[in-house]
Amino acid sequence: MNRQAGYVHDKCMAVKTITIDLEAYEKLARAKKAGQSFSDVIKERLGRKTGRDLWSALARGVPSDQTLDLIDVQVRARRRSRARAPKL
Repeated sequence: MNRQAGYVHDKCMAVKTITIDLEAYEKLARAKKAGQSFSDVIKERLGRKTGRDLWSALARGVPSDQTLDLIDVQVRARRRSRARAPKL
């Protein structure tokens, strides 16, 4: 573990600060298990796969109908997410 300037890191990583509303924070805090960081919870909930991972998988072969259905369900769920709703 590196200890420099009063900070403790178990591995080198870039850090970004985000702002979330109180409701989002409370939901995130409730989802957090003992020993988990907020980053762990976010990655667990959002998945660790990226669009690049999907593209690579598609390049290797034709996905099954079941896989395509699961992708469709996920895309639709993300479109309905309140986090994506425009502020009026």
